[in-house]
Amino acid sequence: MIVVLKRRTLVMLVIGMVLSITCVISIASLVDKANAAPTAATERRLPVYSVQRDDKVLAISFDAAWGADKTQGILDCLREQDAKATFFLTGFWIEKYPDMVRAIDAAGMEIANHSDNHLMNTKLGAEELTREIVTVNDMIRELTGKTPRYYRCPFGDYNDGVIAGVEALGMQAIQWSIDSLDWKGLSAAELESRIIPKAGSGDIILCHNNSDHILDALPTILSRLKEAGYTFVTMSELVYADNYHIDHNGRQIPDERSKENTTEQGENR
Repeated sequence: MIVVLKRRTLVMLVIGMVLSITCVISIASLVDKANAAPTAATERRLPVYSVQRDDKVLAISFDAAWGADKTQGILDCLREQDAKATFFLTGFWIEKYPDMVRAIDAAGMEIANHSDNHLMNTKLGAEELTREIVTVNDMIRELTGKTPRYYRCPFGDYNDGVIAGVEALGMQAIQWSIDSLDWKGLSAAELESRIIPKAGSGDIILCHNNSDHILDALPTILSRLKEAGYTFVTMSELVYADNYHIDHNGRQIPDERSKENTTEQGENR
């Protein structure tokens, strides 16, 4: 009986290893194929920079890779302004601030993946890239019960192989169309001037959860754009999941069926 159990355990371990290796090889194959020299029939793979929308919606996002002392303030401001946001979290940040991850989720914000170690993705092999993404998905799922749908490359660094690797995991790669540059220590007035005049329907705004003056600028950014008729939504509410194409500027453009689905979602709110 003991021998049988040991054999069964060994067989299951071998099967698990084979499936894992097969998955990595499959993704590696996609990455290699995507990184091959482009031909006239191929187009560059792009993340979503912005979305074609006619209903005056914006997505503000916060990358979290250092510090957390301003995060609760951001959540409070979002709640006061009745705004939603998406937080792209790194693995080491999650590990250090698990309670804050739960707080972001409890506040009704969306949590997305920003890699485990915040490395230049184009320098990674397929197996390393997969591990960087899957590790964070597992961590977020363990804390919130939800698996992220979106991934943002650290430093905005990507190529065809990286985007192929993200898509092979059933996720969408997200970039941004408005960069606050808040990580440079810009003043509140500078942040406001970089975001408010440029914002248009379907834009994705990049901020960071612990930048120097984000709490000074955020109330004005949210209130001014709300006064202009915009609604702040999560990435899931902004981005199309299917029936779309991405133009050469990274703008996600819906096909007719996606437009119909968006209209129905708006009517059902």
